[in-house]
Amino acid sequence: MRLRLGKNVLTLSETVVSAFSWEIMSHRRLFLATLSVLLLAASGVAANNTLTRRSAIGGDQRLVSPGDIFQLGLFPLANGTKWYLGIWFTVSPAAVIWVANRDRPLNASSSGTVTLSGAGDLVLLDAASNNETVWSSNSSAAAPSAVAQLDDNGNLVLADAAGAVLWQSFDHPTNTYVSEMRIGKDVGTGAEWSLSSWRHAYDPSASDFRYVMDTRGSPELHIWRKGRKTYRTGPWNGLRFSGIPEMATYKGMFEFQFTDTADEVSYMYHACDGSPPSRVVLHESGVIKRMVWDSAALRWRSFWSGPRDECDRYGVCGAFGVCNEVDAVVCSCVWGFLPRSPVEWGMRNASGGCARSTPLQCGGGAGDEDGFHALRGVKLPETHGSSVDAGASLEECGRRCLANCSCTAYAASDIRGGGGGSGCILWFGELVDTRFIDGGQDLFVRLAKSDLGSNARWPGNCSEEVVN
Repeated sequence: MRLRLGKNVLTLSETVVSAFSWEIMSHRRLFLATLSVLLLAASGVAANNTLTRRSAIGGDQRLVSPGDIFQLGLFPLANGTKWYLGIWFTVSPAAVIWVANRDRPLNASSSGTVTLSGAGDLVLLDAASNNETVWSSNSSAAAPSAVAQLDDNGNLVLADAAGAVLWQSFDHPTNTYVSEMRIGKDVGTGAEWSLSSWRHAYDPSASDFRYVMDTRGSPELHIWRKGRKTYRTGPWNGLRFSGIPEMATYKGMFEFQFTDTADEVSYMYHACDGSPPSRVVLHESGVIKRMVWDSAALRWRSFWSGPRDECDRYGVCGAFGVCNEVDAVVCSCVWGFLPRSPVEWGMRNASGGCARSTPLQCGGGAGDEDGFHALRGVKLPETHGSSVDAGASLEECGRRCLANCSCTAYAASDIRGGGGGSGCILWFGELVDTRFIDGGQDLFVRLAKSDLGSNARWPGNCSEEVVN
C-alpha cells in the first residue's frame, strides 16, 4: 500500500506569474451553485473529520478537515437537479477539488448517504433506489474496522485499524490537483495520476481533455484531447519544466518536487506556510490554470495558464520550426533549414515544417565536420525518441551527438548549478514544438559546417562560441 503523502520531502521552489482573465466568466456561471453550497455548508457542518462504520453523513451534513480548510459532502449542480459527493475549499465552496460520483449524480441530496460498508469500503448509497451503491472506493483489501478521514491537505484517506492506507482520493484525481497531490505514473503498476476536465461548469463528468505525465523521453506534462496532443510543458530540467520558466521566480509561495525513479515518475507542489489556498485546474476549455485565492477580493486569481498563447499550441510551426510570439505569431525555420512548402508558409500555414539546406557530413573528411548552432532561450523540443544521461557533461553530450549520424541536437538535462547546465538530452529525429520564451534554455542543433554561422560551437571548445 502507498503511504499517505506528507510534507517531509526535499523540495525546490515553484513560481507563478500573475495574470487572470477567465474567472470573470466562471463567477457568473457558478454564482447560483456557489450560493446553494454556501447555504448548505453554513447549515450542515459536522464537528469532526472522521467517518466510521457507526456513523454516516447525508443531506446537508459535512466532514470538515481539522483546520477547516476543506469540507466533504453532497453539493448541487445544474440548478440543484443533480447532486454529487465531493471535496471543496471552505473559503470557496464552488472550488470543488474532487468528485466521487462524477458520472452518476443523485437526483436529490436527501436520498444520498455516505458511509462505510461491511467490508470497509467508503460508499455513497441512494435511498431512492433501495440503497443502491452509486459509488464505492473499491479498496483492494477488506478492513471491517476501517476509518475514513478528511485531512487538511484535502486528501480523503481510508485506513485500517493499524493506520495503513487502503485508499485515498489523491490517487484518483478529477480535474484539479492541490498541494501535496501527485501528477504522474506508477511505473511498476502502470497506474496514472492524471486530470480529466469537467464536461462543463454544471457537469463534472469526464470530458475530452486530459493532463498526463509523458514518460517516453525526458518526462513532461501533456494535455490531450481525443487522442490529439494540444499542449506540452517541455521536459523537466532539474528546476522546472522547460516551457514554464516562471516556476523559478516565486520562492516564498510554492515548493515542488519532481520524482524520476525506476518505480515512479511524478510531480507535486507544496504550498509554503502562510500561503493562500491554491489549486491547479484543467478547465473544460482545455487550458490548465494555476489559481490562488485572493482573500481581500474573495475570488480566485489565475497566476499562470497553459497554453498561454498561440506559440504554445502543439507543433504550430512544424518540424525544425521555431515559434516566436511578439505582436503576432511568427514561425521561422531553425538556422540551416528552409520551409518545406514556401507556398504554405506564405499563407501562414507552417505546420509542414522545415528541411535542411545542406545534408549532414556525418564524419566527413578533415575540415568538413558537422557542428552545432546554438538556439538560445527556447522551450526544448518534444523528447520522444531522445535519450537522457544525467551523468554526462554538456561537452560530452556534444561529442556523443557528433559520433551518432542520427543525432540532430542536444541540450543540458539539468540546469541547476549554472555554467550551461549538466546532464545530456540527445535528439535523434525531427525537432518538434520549439518556441522562444523568456528564461528559456539553450538548444544545440546539428548542422553541416557550410551552414554554420557566428553562433556555432564544436564539442571540446564549449566554453566559448566559435566564429566560423
